Amino acid sequence: MFPQAQVQLCLVHQVRASLNYVSWKQRKAVAADLQPIYRASTVEEAEQRLDELATKWDGTYPTISQMWRRNWEYLTPFFAYPADIRKVIYTTNAIESLNMSLRKVIKTRGSFPNQEAALKLLYLALEHIAKKWTTPVQNWKAALQRFAILPGERVPKGELM
Repeated sequence: MFPQAQVQLCLVHQVRASLNYVSWKQRKAVAADLQPIYRASTVEEAEQRLDELATKWDGTYPTISQMWRRNWEYLTPFFAYPADIRKVIYTTNAIESLNMSLRKVIKTRGSFPNQEAALKLLYLALEHIAKKWTTPVQNWKAALQRFAILPGERVPKGELM
């Protein structure tokens, strides 16, 4: 449906999942060693930092580097963008929050007489949810300008105003 879409896993969730395997005493140290991976400026640098993490921690927690390598294809699209965009796309929390709110509305209704009724309910729910958005996404304007340049026609020109 969206042939130009890129899949980017949430880095926050990747880090949290990594720390699930770590003892409480070593969490800060492992988290500190994960930071250079997702803060790297290029994919190559991130791979080097992942190798360093594996060298240091694979003896104790081999699952962490394996998980990062297994998901690497979906973590690396992040590195193709400049810092302005990275600040916006490093986490999927906003999207997940929106999806949770929409699922909650659908779940409480049970069934619908037709598809149009479901779409109307979702539209009204989005209107209601949007009123609660008081804090804009940090760095959104700068990221939006970059999105308009990089992907070409994927961002409608009216959105930039």
